[in-house]
Amino acid sequence: MEFKTEDVRNVAIAGHGQTGKTTLLEHILFAEKAIPQAASVDSGKTVSDNTPEEINHHISIYATLSHIEWDNKEINIWDTPGSSDFTGEVISAFRASEMAIMLVDAKAGAQIETIKLWRDLDRRNKPRLVFINNLEDERADADMALKDIHDKFNVEVCPVTIPMGTGSAYKGVIDVLHGKAYLIPQNGAKEQPVDIPAEYHEAYHTALSVLAGGAAEGDDDLLVKFIDEGELTTDEIIEGLKKSFAENKIVPTFTGVPLADSGLVPLLNFLAEIAPSPLERIETLQNPEGDTETHKIRTDAPFSALVIKTAGDQFSGKLSYLKILSGTLGQDTEVVNISQNRKEKIGKLYRCIGKKLEEVKTVNAGDICIAAKLTVTNTSDTLSVSEGHLPFKRLRHPEPVYSIAVNAESKKAEDKLESILSKATETDRTVTFRFNPETRQNVLSGMGELQLNIILDKVKQDTGITIETTIPRIAYRETVQRKAEAEYTHKKQSGGHGQYAKVVLSVEPLPRGDDYKFTNAVFGGAIPKNYIPGVEKGVRQAMESGVVAGYPVVDVAVTVLDGKDHPVDSSDLAFQIAARTAFKDAMRNAGAILLEPIMNVSVWVDTKYLGDIMSDMSTRRGRILGQNSIGGGIEEIRAQVPESEMLRYSIDLRSMTSATGSFETGFDHYDPISGKTAETVISAAKSFFREAAGD
Repeated sequence: MEFKTEDVRNVAIAGHGQTGKTTLLEHILFAEKAIPQAASVDSGKTVSDNTPEEINHHISIYATLSHIEWDNKEINIWDTPGSSDFTGEVISAFRASEMAIMLVDAKAGAQIETIKLWRDLDRRNKPRLVFINNLEDERADADMALKDIHDKFNVEVCPVTIPMGTGSAYKGVIDVLHGKAYLIPQNGAKEQPVDIPAEYHEAYHTALSVLAGGAAEGDDDLLVKFIDEGELTTDEIIEGLKKSFAENKIVPTFTGVPLADSGLVPLLNFLAEIAPSPLERIETLQNPEGDTETHKIRTDAPFSALVIKTAGDQFSGKLSYLKILSGTLGQDTEVVNISQNRKEKIGKLYRCIGKKLEEVKTVNAGDICIAAKLTVTNTSDTLSVSEGHLPFKRLRHPEPVYSIAVNAESKKAEDKLESILSKATETDRTVTFRFNPETRQNVLSGMGELQLNIILDKVKQDTGITIETTIPRIAYRETVQRKAEAEYTHKKQSGGHGQYAKVVLSVEPLPRGDDYKFTNAVFGGAIPKNYIPGVEKGVRQAMESGVVAGYPVVDVAVTVLDGKDHPVDSSDLAFQIAARTAFKDAMRNAGAILLEPIMNVSVWVDTKYLGDIMSDMSTRRGRILGQNSIGGGIEEIRAQVPESEMLRYSIDLRSMTSATGSFETGFDHYDPISGKTAETVISAAKSFFREAAGD
């Protein structure tokens, strides 16, 4: 069935791990009869956790898309992972959705991943509602969970449903908006509305007043009426909620027990009736220079789409998830990949329920579909009907924070491993795989140990390749501490023309980050101008490996002062050789030292871990730059730390914070190192370069 843009709803279910996101989706699909039976996560048969790695680990690893039809609306629903290792999948789902359902455990309140994802939604200014889960637990406290959300996020929570009891006394929910109760259905039946039991009338009217106040936030006339009369009609509340929710002014809240199929019908009614459609929603176009333009999602415009994510399927091959951002896309259509500047042929189009594909003929703006076997198209690419379309702003994925060096037992296996890991980076943009020529290692990087282990385990299972992993080597640098000179004369005679060149040069330090400066200060033609490029080439060759430990040289100014040539025996090569040796000698005279990379680090932790984290930073030779409270009991610590001290920080932080902390890191500058630290690095480097030379 083809849906108009105004009848589409795109929703991402998100939240901390183990809050019941996959279970919620499973029972939503069952409530709509999209599946014959709801499966448990432990069974390994849920719609969204359908890959071998998800089944084995009993967690969501990928953002999985499903869809239902409810009250003549199409609702596309993403089930997203709760672990920070797979945050890239959540980002893709958020970009594809107009709103989010944030799941919160009734026992624990808003946990760290929920807080981090809430901040991401704030950056996008996207509406979100909260579903309080696990009310059947004896420790459940819905009021506490709602207060926790109010306090941590400083938002007005508006109860659309409230629970009838908790723990063993839980009976179902009250739909405050429509004034009906929904008791726990029997034997997997669909929830049905009934009259509100008398003992809950007071709680219902109190919640209705709060909900009406939230609805009034969306319309000035409604606000005046609510202030004057203290109440609104159901139709007025609905209209007010549509506006205030779409403008992210309120946070509607729901309660329920998805495992008991309870609380689902009011939630789905709200999505169909009140949640924003993609129509007229704003996207951003961005040209190569970084300038941006706004783009409204509408059907009456030429076709364009953004590739939200890419996945692999053993039967259908490469699958590209497309969010249609204007116009209509049909099967067997030729489009232009704006990002790659190449044409692409769209064959069949699909909707999906997990891994089950359902063929569709056309898809309108705002909807999400899947195209199979696109040859040049990758995640974040823009597709358009014409070449003149600006690309959409690319998905913002976080930079990797954890790396390992990988290698296989043979050259043949190594080539196969490199090919497989390179493909993994196409489907998950938080993963990178590259060969580092300095350290001569293949380095796999991602968001955490769990993510990379899952990738490598899958490779081992699929191919049988034995993979060795080690901590990556650090790309150190060398520089000089003071100004110094040196000269070298290259002289060689072996019959016929010989080789002759004399070079006198000086080196001196430059400010950190200035890299390199070359100056020709030769007067009187002591070195003919045609040999100066050879001198500079020799200097650059020498800078590729310094004199301390064999690392590249940076932040140095080189001045050629004098020299001498021979009318017969001089050559460009001779001056290269003389310059190389003169530069090395000058470095030694200038007090050559070792530099290590320093990283900017931002760490987010619960306040109770603040002291431990700051103390740990000191043991890592880190320098604290500052800290600030970002709300929700979360502290941000900013520091600069040597890269060598951060190689296993992902693992250590998880241990220190009971898996609740997170961090981001990026290169800032190089700093000198000395003493035992430098001695250890130099010794390891010399051993490495000796072994490399032997190979």
